[in-house]
Amino acid sequence: MVPADPGGGVMRGDLLSDPVDGLDEALAAVDAFDGALVAGLLRPGPAQAAAVAGLAEAVGGTPLAARVAEAADKAAAGAAGEDHFVALAAARCALLGSVHDALTHRIDEAVGRPTAVEEERAAGSGAVSAEPGQGSNLLAAARSWLCDLARGGWRGIDHELVAGSAPVISAMLPEPALRRPATLLDGFAAELAASCPGATLERMPLRRWADLWSRALLLTVPGAAGEPSVAPVTGRLLPLGVDVQEHATAVQAQVHAVFEPADGGAPRLVRAGVSAPKPDTVVGAGLWQLLRPRLSLLGAVSEGRSMELDAMPVTAEGDLVWDDERARAGEPADAFATARVMLSAATAARTAPLDRHPVRIAVPVLLEGYTAQSEEGRLAFDLAGRPLAVDADRLPTAGPLTPEAVAASRACVGLLRWDAGEFFVQPLAVEATVRKKAVAVHAGAWAGGTTDKAGVRAEKAATDAVAVLRERAGRLLRK
Repeated sequence: MVPADPGGGVMRGDLLSDPVDGLDEALAAVDAFDGALVAGLLRPGPAQAAAVAGLAEAVGGTPLAARVAEAADKAAAGAAGEDHFVALAAARCALLGSVHDALTHRIDEAVGRPTAVEEERAAGSGAVSAEPGQGSNLLAAARSWLCDLARGGWRGIDHELVAGSAPVISAMLPEPALRRPATLLDGFAAELAASCPGATLERMPLRRWADLWSRALLLTVPGAAGEPSVAPVTGRLLPLGVDVQEHATAVQAQVHAVFEPADGGAPRLVRAGVSAPKPDTVVGAGLWQLLRPRLSLLGAVSEGRSMELDAMPVTAEGDLVWDDERARAGEPADAFATARVMLSAATAARTAPLDRHPVRIAVPVLLEGYTAQSEEGRLAFDLAGRPLAVDADRLPTAGPLTPEAVAASRACVGLLRWDAGEFFVQPLAVEATVRKKAVAVHAGAWAGGTTDKAGVRAEKAATDAVAVLRERAGRLLRK
């Protein structure tokens, strides 16, 4: 057991390695259905029919049972319609949602944190949903294309089939109410187009493509995403760390924090995110130039300060709808002090139904007293004889936190995640003892600017690249 705070909280490393009842069976049913999508469900063989039947059996004791059983029978006969494919996608999402819930409950037990509770007010997903009349014809067209994908299977994808989504996506993107499913469809179609023709593929990301397919299909059902639900909160925000996610054309930073209500209520875990498009020439510390102007909170993280919030909107899922006019810099706040004093008592927000997926688990935790070890190039923390893998690949190049700093640490604030059958931690900050003094290294230390030589060089390179691109864009517009 690893101490989590001076008050006696502990991280139960043994619970993270113990099996979770029913998890393997649920994932096996999902994997079998995902395998059935490889060849498609237009003319399913015995193995595919058995996989679809297994999915229906797995949700047999739920309200979905009758509809999914009917859908499974139709799919096994090669006669599934749109409603049947939607039912199968719902069953698959429900199974993964049950896995998500079981894993998060296990994490709550391991860290001794209060289990997330439903808000008394009506809580929605925090996302804009498409209601009937808001592009329902476009949603129907998108649903038709997704059903054609399921019939043809991943082996059957070609440029003609994938290109069939382009007119629908182009019509959906300008509509704010449809932007969420449109963005998902756009990325999914681009990924499939890059893999065409499917008949020549040696390997396929079965879980990923099935995730994208089922989620997109459910988002085409009007109202499936739920109604947005936000409420104003006032109090002190204590940042824990920044999770940076970078892709070739986009970057996102998500600040994880503890919110302390001004009315003396229980502290809550919240997030504040910002994303921006980016050219592929902007990398490393230069990413902060794209994000910094959009979120003043990044400066507070870099300076190690809290922020005072006044009627800041927050969704039922704990996402702050950031407004700089409703926030001001507060007193110095050390992330490790916050974690030691408040993290184990902070309640987690509910998770929206469509977001209940094990890959989305990212729970802030504090680890102390461990021993870092490396076996076959893989870093892990030894928690009283129980190894917890460290995902060093998630350490951003936009900060000073390195695998070497993690390996030398004795305390870590990170995100507990789950993938491929095991828990692992993504460090957001680590603390080591140097000359009898605690020294912390944060992934988001350069978010508000830096004097580090490598960071300064990256920022200058990003400034030059952005200036050149703006000049070229201006020249094209003048033409």
